[in-house]
Order: sequence, then structure tokens, then C-alpha cells
Amino acid sequence: MHCRSASWSLTGSFYVFSCPEELFFTEEKELSSKNRRFSSTMLPTTSPQNGSLSARDAARHTAGAKRYKYLRRLLHFKAMDFEFAVWQMLYLFTSPQRVYRNFHYRKQTKDQWARDDPAFLVLLSIWLCVSTVGFGLVLDMGFVETLKLLLWVVFIDCIGVGLLISTLMWFITNKYLLKPPSKDYDVEWGYAFDVHLNAFYPLLVILHFLQLFFINHIVVINSDWFLGYFVGNSLWLTAISYYLYITFLGYNALPQLQNTVVLLYPFALLVLLYILSLSLGWNFTKGLCWFYKYRVQ
Repeated sequence: MHCRSASWSLTGSFYVFSCPEELFFTEEKELSSKNRRFSSTMLPTTSPQNGSLSARDAARHTAGAKRYKYLRRLLHFKAMDFEFAVWQMLYLFTSPQRVYRNFHYRKQTKDQWARDDPAFLVLLSIWLCVSTVGFGLVLDMGFVETLKLLLWVVFIDCIGVGLLISTLMWFITNKYLLKPPSKDYDVEWGYAFDVHLNAFYPLLVILHFLQLFFINHIVVINSDWFLGYFVGNSLWLTAISYYLYITFLGYNALPQLQNTVVLLYPFALLVLLYILSLSLGWNFTKGLCWFYKYRVQ
């Protein structure tokens, strides 16, 4: 090895040849080997070395145990990480891929894809309640009508429809999109519900919050003129596009699934419906306002 900064030193009655560069490379190799040993011992694994979980670990990773842990944390606000939940909500708009990379990390550390912290669900519920009250004010509803609307939106639109969509996607992915060798590693229902919540949040903010400022003001979406339903239908297009894309990202992140690109096919139907609505003068926001008023009568 050629050494550009070699030196000789006198040790006792012997001269010793030293090369700092060689010492640097030796220390670097030793450090890298230590890092590899540290990584191999500190990084969590999803299964033990013998390939099977102990009886205690198997009981801890059952769906019932995970559900019990999730519901138990729902009653302890101090145990929830709201700061991290807010971070996820922001990145669902700007970079949803980063949110699902965190799901992958949770699988490596806690051996589950679904959230174990209900903070995101709590914040989503608060957003839903506040935006629904805002809808009641914009539509000139009374206290009782706004309360009825809130109950409808929370228990039917959010929980009921969410459970239905999550169960449907859980069935479809496990039935038709699983890779053949991955039959023992099916999609968790809790993860399917989390994917729905992730996709539902941008839709909620766009249609239940941002749209409120345009219904009776600025461009007056709740009207029959072209600019009104153009802006309103464009907001619907953006919101549903977010929902479809984030849903695709959620299932595309699972290594046991294949052909997840089929989840993007509804985009073609969505764009066609958008063009058709502008051509025929359909106003989706006006229809939503009428439906909200009708359901609380």
C-alpha cells in the first residue's frame, strides 16, 4: 500500500514505521464491522431465529390482543402521540409516501402494519365534528338540525361507510391481490381501516372545510352558474383523487400484494365523470347541500 504521510519514530532502540492512512482505514473497517454487529443486535425482527413465535408472543400478536391494546390506549390521552399524528396529517397532503414508510417501520419494530396509537383517529374525529358544525352554520341550520347532521356524519358517513369500505378492501386484497406464496401473510383488517382513514382525511379537509368558504361566498358554489359548479366539481375531483391515490399507496406498500395498480383504474372513470358533469351542468356541492338538509328534516 502506498502511504503519502508515513513517518519513522524511535521506540527504545528500534525505529517504528507508522502510516496514518493505513491506521485510518483499519479503524474505519473496525468501526463498520461494529456498526454491522450493532445493527444486527439492535434492529428488531419480525420473527425469532427458529422461525416460530412462542406461545406468549403468539397470544400478544393476535387480532384480539391488538384490538384490546388499541381501545385501551383510546381511554388514555396522555399515552397518545398527537404530535406524530399531526405530522402524518400534514404529510398526507404533501408526501403520503413518507407516511406509509412509517407503517413499514412499525411492521419491523412491532410486527403489525396497523396503527397501535389512536391519536390519528381522535384528531380526525375532531376535524369531522368541527367541519360538520361549520356546514350547519353555512346552511343556516338550527341547533337540533346541526346535532342531527353531526350524528349522521359521524356514525353513518365516517364510521359506517368506513367500516364497509375497509371490509370490502380487506376482502378484495386478500382474495385477489395476494401473491401465491403469501397466503399465510394476509392483509390486516386494522391496516385496511387505517388506509381508509388516511385517504379520508384529505377528502374531509377539502370537501368539509375548504369548500365551506366557497359555498355562499367568493364564487358561490351553491349556484347554477358555470364558475360555481366548475370550482365545486374541481374540488370534488381533487378530493376523490387524493382518496384513490392514498389508497393505492397504502396497499402498494405491502410486499405480499401484487397487481395493486388496478386500484388506480377508477381514475379514468373519475375524469370522465368530471368532464360529463361540466358538460351537463351537474353541481355536486349543491346536491350535497340538499342531501344534508333533507336528512335532518
